Amino acid sequence: MTTPPVAVADVRTVCCAGTGVIGGGWAAYFLAHGYDVVAWDPAPGAEERLRHLVDAAWPALTELGLSEGADRSRLTLEPDLATALAGAEFVQESAPEDLDLKRRLLADIDAAAPEGIVISSSTSGYGMSEMYTSCQNPERLVVGHPFNPPYLIPLVEVVGGEKTSAEVVAWTSDFFRHAGKSVITMEREVPGFIANRLQEALWREALHMVAAGEATVEQIDLSITDGPGLRWPVQGPMLTFHLAGGQGGMAHMLDHFGPSLKSPWTRLIAAELTPELRDAVVAGCDREAHGRTIDDLVAERDAGVIAVLRALGRT
Repeated sequence: MTTPPVAVADVRTVCCAGTGVIGGGWAAYFLAHGYDVVAWDPAPGAEERLRHLVDAAWPALTELGLSEGADRSRLTLEPDLATALAGAEFVQESAPEDLDLKRRLLADIDAAAPEGIVISSSTSGYGMSEMYTSCQNPERLVVGHPFNPPYLIPLVEVVGGEKTSAEVVAWTSDFFRHAGKSVITMEREVPGFIANRLQEALWREALHMVAAGEATVEQIDLSITDGPGLRWPVQGPMLTFHLAGGQGGMAHMLDHFGPSLKSPWTRLIAAELTPELRDAVVAGCDREAHGRTIDDLVAERDAGVIAVLRALGRT
């Protein structure tokens, strides 16, 4: 297999297989960008949850600017997977992070999807080489890893497995860019990809500090939102440290502060998720939410992300 049979600009129908928080976010995104979306999810109540998610996302998407033809009425839910795939020109799989489930579902999608069309997975942790083991056409399967919420956060990490066609990886990257995404095309499979590796390091440290009574949930969040988080939308961690070296830049930073990397600051071994730690984190989030519902927090987050994107000229 070489290039997929449909040109990037000619894709009109996307199948979203799995419609939880991530899959539903993808459905909202594709609808807002003028695609027809056929969704499939076998879970009870999936249609009600999906339409609620799309409706909740629509004000933010409208504020950012809908593409020509964007319409929530172009969403169809199909209970039969083969029927959902029949007219698809691109597939985004977003099933739960269970390797056996992913393997079975991707094999079913591969068996039923039109010949040659790309099958992309939203997996946040597995490599495609781990997941396409039961597929007859592994060359057309690729990871397209988004960030929550996919309808708002631009980044997608694209990476193929060992048997994925290089043309499929390139086509998928081009497709996501055409659909308005910011794309990192990875040269090789990396456990946890790039962005997840970085945010998981922060997450592990946060759990250790809560478990040790060194910081509260509220203090940890404030330390980022009113601290380094304000720099990161403009310059990532590398350029941030480059500036920390003054006129000497990163070279001075590494030469001057490099020895401190061996200081016992970090606890990058995962914290044991005891019942006490679990309850402390849940209670801290409840206190920080201060009566705001999940829908309230989603709306607040979306408005803030839009404001940042606009301020940076990235809408």
